[in-house]
Amino acid sequence: MRHIIPALVTALLLSTPAIAQEATEDPDMPIGDTSDVEQGLDLLSEGTRQLLRGLMGEVEPRMRDLAESLENFDFNGIGVDDLGAYHPPEMLPNGDIILRRKEDRPIDTPMDDEIEI
Repeated sequence: MRHIIPALVTALLLSTPAIAQEATEDPDMPIGDTSDVEQGLDLLSEGTRQLLRGLMGEVEPRMRDLAESLENFDFNGIGVDDLGAYHPPEMLPNGDIILRRKEDRPIDTPMDDEIEI
């Protein structure tokens, strides 16, 4: 998913119309013909449109499935009630981030006459 966003932004930027420039008078070029650069930009723009249509064709069904699966999801159970009930986040060596919940009960300490095995 991370790779799609920069590609979409780039495609959107490239699909916008080029800034109009005044045509230079070229006696050899017939009236109504476009230059090679303009043709290239038109082809690039059309390719970008086709790419975006293809991406939307792939993403749209998945987004619809996600919306349908989240219709009956209970979001109330996943909220964090009290931030004081959690230790600060820890990052493991493999990159995972964990949130440890603080203990609700006091830590059991062995009594003097007990032997811990």
